[in-house]
Amino acid sequence: MSAAQPGKALAYAAVAVHWTDRADRPEPREPLAGDDRADLVVVGGGFTGLWTAILAKQRRPELDVLLLEAHRLGHGGSGRNGGFLSESLTHGLAHGALHWPGELDRLVALGRENLLEIEKFVRDQDIDADLRLCGKTAVATEPHEVGELSDEAELYRQHGMDARFLGAGGVRADINSPTYRAGVRLPDAGGLVDPARLTWGLADAAQRLGVRIHEDSPVRGVRERGGQVRLRTPRGVVRAGGVVLGTNAFRAPLRTIRRRVLPIWDYVLVTEPLSDQQWAELGWRDRQGVTDSANRFHYYRPTPDGRILWGGYDAVYYFGGRTDPALARHDAAHGQLARNFFRTFPQLAGVRFTHRWGGPIDSTTRFTPLIGRTGRIAYAVGYTGLGVAASRFGARTVLDLLWGEDTERTRLELVRRAPTPFPPEPLRWPLVQLTRRALARADENAGRRGRWLTYLDRRGLGLGS
Repeated sequence: MSAAQPGKALAYAAVAVHWTDRADRPEPREPLAGDDRADLVVVGGGFTGLWTAILAKQRRPELDVLLLEAHRLGHGGSGRNGGFLSESLTHGLAHGALHWPGELDRLVALGRENLLEIEKFVRDQDIDADLRLCGKTAVATEPHEVGELSDEAELYRQHGMDARFLGAGGVRADINSPTYRAGVRLPDAGGLVDPARLTWGLADAAQRLGVRIHEDSPVRGVRERGGQVRLRTPRGVVRAGGVVLGTNAFRAPLRTIRRRVLPIWDYVLVTEPLSDQQWAELGWRDRQGVTDSANRFHYYRPTPDGRILWGGYDAVYYFGGRTDPALARHDAAHGQLARNFFRTFPQLAGVRFTHRWGGPIDSTTRFTPLIGRTGRIAYAVGYTGLGVAASRFGARTVLDLLWGEDTERTRLELVRRAPTPFPPEPLRWPLVQLTRRALARADENAGRRGRWLTYLDRRGLGLGS
């Protein structure tokens, strides 16, 4: 690979999100103007907030539900992700088996049920979001990952899911990359969606149910007093009977969230549309999503208009948990992604990237959501990169908690036990950097975890995206 190839391929890439960089993006909804009140206020216009508003109106149609988004709907992780729909509520089956072995069968069933309910809602509401339950493929690119993938396939089969372990020849016959040493095809494990169109479709469905939505309406403070919650915004005060926070990786108005959610930045590239000949050289008949098996892993997928979205690899943390928009451009991260892309698909030499961007992911030390309640304020955050589908489960559960309902969801240990907090600054930043370096060394050292990662593993802690 020529040293100039990544730079040339990125030369004309716009720092913009492919999903929302389109002429048919909806016009923004009006900001909140003046004081207001509602039975339920939802803070955040991503998947968690939209699903919360929809489910609240479906369960209690008489409620006045108000949704406030600080920027545009889907501005955060909901509009910037790869569009992978995962059936997992536990950041993968192996992670669930490690942390919640006694609940795993029920968690698997709830995750599958959640995914099918999303598909049904999208179909019933006629939302054009290119939702396809095509499963996914996990690939091994290093020798030590082959056995791990074989074990993963067996675990999926034990829990009633189709898992086809493929050697190098088998996986390359499906998707042609010289880097593949093995793979697991998981046809039942989730699928793909256009996340922006899903966001816009959910917003329209919410409004048809009677939800009031305001964009460009940030919430500056939340305080409970006298049996109601007072939300402070730049243009007025909103009083609510209850509040749900779906603030993702952005600074939340509750300290318990800020202590447990780390904004980890993830970076993404999208190619120009490929020719029919280029797709023929790749194979990729099912057009499913793919992840590799390293600590610093890539995720990639075809887009509905014939491009390849390519993201992941490194997880970047900025001191103080910065989430400002200027960080969406990261030349070093985008350059490394481009080099890894051409290493994986050398037959695509000469292809250019049209879009590059980044965005913060709401990570927890356990990789699974923080769902809880304090008084009349409830929250569901911390999906660590797997929130496209799991956000609906979070929305259902957070409403159970807010309304004091005892359900199988609220009884789960995953919900009842909060993730361990991250240390505060100034300790947070150096410890995150230490962990990032340890993960990189493990990838370079045949997967051997080293002392620091072994210590974190024993305590059930980690850093992921």
